[in-house]
Amino acid sequence: MNTIETLRLARYPTIRVEGPADGSAHWLYMHADAHTGIRPCCRFEMLEDMWRHMSAMTLPPEQRTPGRLRHFVLASAAGAYNLGGDLELFMRLIRAGDRDRLLAYARRCVEGVHHLHTGFGGDVHTVALVQGDALGGGLEMALACHTIVAEEGVGMGLPEVLFGLFPGMGAYSFLCRRVSPRLAERMILEGEVYSSEEMHRLGVVDVLVPRGEGEAAVHELIRRHQRAPHAYLAMNAVRGIGQPVSCEELLRITEVWVDTALALDAKSLRTMERIVRAQERWAGLAG
Repeated sequence: MNTIETLRLARYPTIRVEGPADGSAHWLYMHADAHTGIRPCCRFEMLEDMWRHMSAMTLPPEQRTPGRLRHFVLASAAGAYNLGGDLELFMRLIRAGDRDRLLAYARRCVEGVHHLHTGFGGDVHTVALVQGDALGGGLEMALACHTIVAEEGVGMGLPEVLFGLFPGMGAYSFLCRRVSPRLAERMILEGEVYSSEEMHRLGVVDVLVPRGEGEAAVHELIRRHQRAPHAYLAMNAVRGIGQPVSCEELLRITEVWVDTALALDAKSLRTMERIVRAQERWAGLAG
């Protein structure tokens, strides 16, 4: 971070969390262990670390200060923002026909993105800082945030259709709040990876900045918000009324995802294997 007075808020094996000493902002960097060559994807261990911190920073209504707006920034310590779901885990569970564990993973993801979407109960503005490729479930996490800040030259997409699946942890629901339902369906079913510049033109990315300027842009966004905190707190409430995405909606969609995953054939699983190997090569080179 560029601010002088910061506080290392917590220590977890897979994430790094920092922020100003007054607790007004929490910067969570995924993949803090990327230097070990681990794939920067939605591993269950990292999800658990993320949700533990997110739960710890969530304040019950009686502990919130009226007019106090906090920020949560979801970023990455790896070269990629997030390459998506843990395909290696998916393959194991699909081959074993383990619906319960696959559904448990999916529900954990849904609970997390819904928390981002609702602003931790309403007093937090959530920001995705995308400085590397955001694919599949990684892009879904960014879409769940109130504001997406992306650097130029980043790849963003939902490629699950390549192995016969669809992004089932919120992509359709959140995309439909940014683009038309028809375009959201096309983006999902064609599986194209777009540049961050294209995503900005489409209205998916809110703020586009040159490479290396993402953190500074988020700091400026936070300063701007803090000049009118009541307005942004009110917008959290208005968004929940005018464009709600309920946890029930997300859970029903993710059950469709689980049943679709369990029906995948051997050809689809071989495609998953090739993607996992490509991610492993990428992680090895990046490490």
